[in-house]
Amino acid sequence: MPADAAAAGEVGEASEAGEVGDRSVTVRVPAQLRSLTAGNREVATPAGTVLSVIEALEAAHPGIQERLLDEAGTLRRFVNLFVADEDVRFLDGLSTKVAPGQTVSIVPAVAGG
Repeated sequence: MPADAAAAGEVGEASEAGEVGDRSVTVRVPAQLRSLTAGNREVATPAGTVLSVIEALEAAHPGIQERLLDEAGTLRRFVNLFVADEDVRFLDGLSTKVAPGQTVSIVPAVAGG
């Protein structure tokens, strides 16, 4: 993504090296959601809070927010979000700050037996 696009706050595909601009964060998308991101395993969004990252993803990739948040606007039980390898449930939840250059990982819960 061009630097001017990142500065404008546009959502785009992350570069091969993961560098997405001075004010952007990288979102790692699991295989189950890549049909919503045109197959991209990583996308770039403006930095902010976890909620603003989800809202930016939704604006660029409609349908992703309903897969992450329930009707009440809270994180679904079977979805885990990590900011810099820390589970947001143990931080400030959807209000967790995401600084430029950080990575947000969407990790579906795994169950089985």
